[in-house]
Amino acid sequence: MAKFLLHNTFFLFSICFLILFIDHSSARSIQNPVFIPSSAHKELQTNGFPIGLLPKNVLNYSLNKTSGDFSVNLGYTCKLTLPPDNYEATYSKKITGKLVEGKIGELKGIRVWAFFQWWSITGIKSSGENLVFEVGMVSAKYPAKNFDESPECQGKHSSS
Repeated sequence: MAKFLLHNTFFLFSICFLILFIDHSSARSIQNPVFIPSSAHKELQTNGFPIGLLPKNVLNYSLNKTSGDFSVNLGYTCKLTLPPDNYEATYSKKITGKLVEGKIGELKGIRVWAFFQWWSITGIKSSGENLVFEVGMVSAKYPAKNFDESPECQGKHSSS
């Protein structure tokens, strides 16, 4: 009888431990979900750009492989802080442009706050280890490695 109780007690203890372990590990994975790049992020990489040019919340995208015309749907506008100089940026819920190997042109939907006003980023070029951001006739060069990780939106906004 003592052997039977010892065996059942051990069995119940093992089940309880297993339930606690599973509950703890699932709660941890909800708190720190692993980011899986979307097809749009992968398309950036295929064309020589880091995934961090797009935020994590990409819902879908379309790309005409012949013309390079693309559209990215984020579902909502969001604010980000872009490295390395911590520029505040806003992404419209829809971003459009033309994507070809090493260059994003005719870009619409991304703006940065600099020199006390909002500027639209009109193009991005991949230049070796650097990215060149075009704002009209002006450009700025930053290390591409600063954009290796896709940023999280700092807030949801319903307007575009």
